[in-house]
Amino acid sequence: VIVHDVNELTEKLFPIVEAMQKHFSAGSGTYYSDSIFFLSVAMHRIMPKEITQIIQVDLDLKYKTNIRDLFEEFDNFPEGAVIGIAREMQPVYRHTFWQYRRENPQTKVGEPPPDGLPGFNSGVLLLNLEAMRQSKLYNQLLEPAMVQKLTEKYHFKGHLGDQDFFTMVGMEHPELFHVLDCTWNRQLCTWWKDHGYSDVFDQYFQCEGEVKIYHGNCNTPIPED
Repeated sequence: VIVHDVNELTEKLFPIVEAMQKHFSAGSGTYYSDSIFFLSVAMHRIMPKEITQIIQVDLDLKYKTNIRDLFEEFDNFPEGAVIGIAREMQPVYRHTFWQYRRENPQTKVGEPPPDGLPGFNSGVLLLNLEAMRQSKLYNQLLEPAMVQKLTEKYHFKGHLGDQDFFTMVGMEHPELFHVLDCTWNRQLCTWWKDHGYSDVFDQYFQCEGEVKIYHGNCNTPIPED
């Protein structure tokens, strides 16, 4: 077991992610402490080179299968993919991309699966650090000018940290992501159902198959066995 000091990590992270924090943080401006919410985005830059793969997970999860099975998903990454991540299961990005959607009525951005692009949820992340290090495209997308360009194109202002960055990049470059089945990150939060999206909510929220990991996001109780 290796314990990493949060302050040391934040010190390394801050210069890499400072530019994106103003676009994807809840607060106004850029807070040094917020950098930790972007850890996954630049993990390949701050972890020792000998670490080639990492699974990063939220704390509000309940495992129904052996986590080792999740590691096998790394073997399913298509060429060019650097991150494994499941889709967001609420219409949060239908909401966030409202202006882009209005200007581009035929877009798949923010639309529900299976044909739409609902965005990602970062509760369960497979980070192929070696692929992230070697991907010229991914590292270009971390540059402040590229972040600015994409946020302007999509009129994007988020508050969910790394999840917002991956979602926005995924709209532009889906080839960087291996989409995990919803059963690996079965989100339970239904906040958006009661906040203007009850008519389309179930199109995002449905998940067929035996759940492997429950995600009790927004403090939602996880079912007992």
